[in-house]
Amino acid sequence: MEFDEINRILDMVREHELSEFELEREGFKIRIKKNTVVQAPVPLAPAAVQPIVPAPAQPPPVAAAPVPLEAVPSPAPPASDEMDFAIVKSPIVGTFFRASEPGAAPFVEVGASVKKGHVLCIIEAMKLMNEIDSEYDGEIVKIYVENGQPVQYGERLFAIKV
Repeated sequence: MEFDEINRILDMVREHELSEFELEREGFKIRIKKNTVVQAPVPLAPAAVQPIVPAPAQPPPVAAAPVPLEAVPSPAPPASDEMDFAIVKSPIVGTFFRASEPGAAPFVEVGASVKKGHVLCIIEAMKLMNEIDSEYDGEIVKIYVENGQPVQYGERLFAIKV
């Protein structure tokens, strides 16, 4: 796994505010936990199938110690116009749905005006459909999650310009 790939993974973890992430691929395993350290890729037990590509003459450089997640530079602070945005975050872990049923119109679209109490989406958790209401009056400026995607507790769902 290349260093750039690890950086992209870390960016995605921060962007989606994940508390834990694990990836296993091509003999490497990486696990990231919030407020802990990032484990360096570890080769898995050799498989029965031998790699097609010959091993490099020199082993790739290995980090001396795991890098704390906090040590990775954070994104730049939001622009001044983003300061007026209220972020609606997921109150539960589940599956995000923009409409009440497949084929129905979404509850909100980017550019839609919403009032406090307006239903923004549904999050399905353990076969229960939980309506997520707006706590703000304003305009939807960003929808962070795609329909049918899993969401974590505290993950950003919508940005509302108040």
